[in-house]
Amino acid sequence: MSIRPVKRLIKAKPVIEGAGVHLRRGFGFGNTSDFDPFLLFDDFRNDVPDDYLAGFPWHPHRGIETITYILAGTVEHGDSLGNHGVLGAGDVQWMTAGKGIIHQEMPKGDQAGRMHGFQLWANLPSSLKMTAPRYQDVKAADIPEVIDDDGTSVRIVCGNFWGKTGRVDGIAADPIYLDVSVPPGRRKILPVETTRHAFAYVFGGSGKFSNASGPIEAKTEGVGWIDAALPSEAENGSLVLFDQGDELEVQAGDEGIRFLLVSGEPLQEPVAWRGPIVMNTQEQLRKAFEELEDGTFLFH
Repeated sequence: MSIRPVKRLIKAKPVIEGAGVHLRRGFGFGNTSDFDPFLLFDDFRNDVPDDYLAGFPWHPHRGIETITYILAGTVEHGDSLGNHGVLGAGDVQWMTAGKGIIHQEMPKGDQAGRMHGFQLWANLPSSLKMTAPRYQDVKAADIPEVIDDDGTSVRIVCGNFWGKTGRVDGIAADPIYLDVSVPPGRRKILPVETTRHAFAYVFGGSGKFSNASGPIEAKTEGVGWIDAALPSEAENGSLVLFDQGDELEVQAGDEGIRFLLVSGEPLQEPVAWRGPIVMNTQEQLRKAFEELEDGTFLFH
């Protein structure tokens, strides 16, 4: 067995998306080869309604899958397939855009005005770029949870883990998407298949992700962090990219640690990406935007 060393520790960066939603981006719109098959990860956490209520009005997608996981507040969604509903705390929406879909996502805070959720983009292989769109909506009560003897709990959104299988199925990259909570002071080793790319995103408490020689010592990326000291802990809002190995080790801090653990088989295919459309070639990308302009995008 080999513990995965930490390749990079990334502090999520503030960005504005949609019609004016303030969020923090872990990665995306750059060289994402280290995260392949994943393209983008956003943490939309906010307690100021004016910073999120404008939402993400109708917009297109092609060639990818979008995964939305809600912790607080709600997101009302609709799409060109006729799907409509509301995601609440603990719910997951997994949308395969395939050959083309147009949808909207409109957030609303809870009674205290708090909104918190995540969106992950997963790439589709070339053979499935133009597949039929597909939509999966999983309620919180239907997401299996496993609690280990030491109190570590894992909600399994997608994939197989500790003998349980998530409700989301039929995903091309065969991803595993977990919501992990480790109690204060506990050290935990979690399995991750060697062939997968894997990352963790900390959104509660803090902790140390270790390799064989000790805790992480990696520079934090992002504007204004060039002169920052080397961190010894992955704090709330930190994304940890792992190198190769078949296990990862985490030491929870005094308040415990809660993080998403996501892994998938890399596609190793060329990426042509512009906004909400991700294809393999610039010609395919040009064609998609031509179809958006002439009104044939949904009728390819």
